Amino acid sequence: MANYKPDLSCQNKFIPINFSEQILPGTFEYALCYIVENKLDLSGFDAWYNNDKTGAAAYPPTVMLKIILLGYAHGLISSRRIAKACE
Repeated sequence: MANYKPDLSCQNKFIPINFSEQILPGTFEYALCYIVENKLDLSGFDAWYNNDKTGAAAYPPTVMLKIILLGYAHGLISSRRIAKACE
């Protein structure tokens, strides 16, 4: 079983902003989040992770896919530029 880090995009513990409340219905970002979370079957990624007993937790595939697709949609095709935009 895969061991993923918790998805904290809906938390407001350290940062008083809830990301899910910031994106507006009808925008590309909202559609992207909806499709990745509700329409895509990402269970195939679980077979690649064997870190349930050892190793560090991985980022969830839903979070990573949203970051990559949003970066590509904004013209960021370099992984370093995507990482810098995330910061």
